[in-house]
Amino acid sequence: MNTIVGSLNRTAMAALLLCGFALSSNPATAGGKQELDAHVREAIGNLYRASPAARELAGKAAGMLVYPGIVKAGFWFGGEYGEGALEVSQKTVGYYNIISASFGLQVGVQDKSVVLMFMTPEALTKFRRSDGWKAGVGGSVAFVTLGTGKDFDTETLQKPIVGFVFDNKGLMANLTLEGSKISPIHRYNRELARQELARQDVARRDERSGKMSQVACAAPANAGAAPANASAAPANASAAPANASAAPANASAAPANAR
Repeated sequence: MNTIVGSLNRTAMAALLLCGFALSSNPATAGGKQELDAHVREAIGNLYRASPAARELAGKAAGMLVYPGIVKAGFWFGGEYGEGALEVSQKTVGYYNIISASFGLQVGVQDKSVVLMFMTPEALTKFRRSDGWKAGVGGSVAFVTLGTGKDFDTETLQKPIVGFVFDNKGLMANLTLEGSKISPIHRYNRELARQELARQDVARRDERSGKMSQVACAAPANAGAAPANASAAPANASAAPANASAAPANASAAPANAR
């Protein structure tokens, strides 16, 4: 019984802690989706500087989940929270948060960036279809640790998900996301969907406008043919007097026959 109560208490404390993270102003996401986008681009640049080989690996990945800042804080019990974006073909297709809770003696605040590369389409599809993805359950992550940033061994490249953890000093070692839960940020994803619909609507209007311009340009060319046909009419009309002038010649022959 005491074990159950203790477990419930820890769960309640973790829930309160994580709610606090979600409601607090995370430095990386305080400005909303637009600021998060800027931090994501900055984090990608920082990764490529910390590990040049990561750029080549990113080119082979089916998708890349980027968390520019995951904050870890607490004393006696702590938790982690961060918000990031999923990039596919260098285009943002979704936003996700990451939440984890841990217990023990932890002092201070640590801020790190995390990038997960989905190396196979299957791994990416499985992640995107899940409403709540847990590291170690939804898929194992092979982290590139300190000292291996210049090259990757064959075993790492064969993993479906490859992860990087780094800060402003470079790659970090001995870190894991086991037990962390990744979930969609619905408010950002709804805004992204509205922007995509607006973009498609603009593209359709531009396409219709282009077609109408082509029709308008073609119309004068067809209309220009009308005068050419009309100019033929006088030529036919001018033939009429020639036929009419023949009538007197026939009429003049009548007196000769009469004689």
